[in-house]
Amino acid sequence: MSVTAKEIARRLHLSPAAVSMALNDRPGISNATRKLVYQTAEQMGYDFSRLSSKAEEHGTIYFICFQASSAILQYSPIFDDILRGAMQECQSQGYRMKVLQFYAQQMDLKQQITDLRISDCRGIILLGTEIEPEIAQLFFSLSVPVVVVDSNLEPLDCTCVLINNIQGAYLATDYLINRRMTQPGYLKSFVPLRNFDERWQGFQNALRSNGMHPAKSIVHELTPTIEGAEADMMEILARKDPLASCYFAENDLIAIGVMRALRRCGYRIPEDIALVGFDNISESALVEPPLTTISIPRVYMGRVAARQLLYLLDDPVPHSLRIEVSTELVKRASV
Repeated sequence: MSVTAKEIARRLHLSPAAVSMALNDRPGISNATRKLVYQTAEQMGYDFSRLSSKAEEHGTIYFICFQASSAILQYSPIFDDILRGAMQECQSQGYRMKVLQFYAQQMDLKQQITDLRISDCRGIILLGTEIEPEIAQLFFSLSVPVVVVDSNLEPLDCTCVLINNIQGAYLATDYLINRRMTQPGYLKSFVPLRNFDERWQGFQNALRSNGMHPAKSIVHELTPTIEGAEADMMEILARKDPLASCYFAENDLIAIGVMRALRRCGYRIPEDIALVGFDNISESALVEPPLTTISIPRVYMGRVAARQLLYLLDDPVPHSLRIEVSTELVKRASV
């Protein structure tokens, strides 16, 4: 049996998406990683002829990641999963995929988007986590179908695949309330995102369902990274600000950073303070104690986004779709 890209990824401790980008000579990885993948593939006996065996006839789908100034997209594993799912679906249907990164700070953004008009692009999967509607509109002006993943970009009329953030935050908050029998606090990112706004809404919905008023919840505003949240929480603890006995965090990075700060200051988790995160990143299962969190089927989201785009290529329709993917509560020892 021939060697697969997944086996190469396992050998090198890389994601399958990174190995696929290297083997298919796509942007998004360093030259050193690309060289290492090629060398390892040769050593393992990988069949390089398979790379062009299936895909050339249909064309290229572009996966575009737009990054603003925030730290959210700097944690790449979450978005690698979405990319992997999209790539799997496109390749299974005979399409190539190229990955492009756009930055809000670039002065030639409009020119780069214009360049797509004369490229081999058949359609775009746009990672909309940090993108604003006015920027997204530039992509929609291209003469190719676009599917947005991880944002609905209201009020724009566009097909999108997104997380049911309200449902996930409700699950987490309701679980906290039922386990602790008290009003939970809220660990808020100081970086605004539509996803976080929806999680705040789900948190408030759960409070009201349990007879509590959101105004009575203690809210701390923190940097949405592990190190940043830890430093911010250390300042809060040094000021002796009031604390809640349990918290819902807008993402796992914040929750883990706060856990570190609390433990440094002698608090026991969950005996003194319980926490629930959101995202189910790999680190959430490795911290002590393991973090209760909300799991998102990110690979599936990528596959669904690609599937919708391929539908639009085969049968363009005048109506857009909004597809929400449900979440799941992962119960661990932090509550």
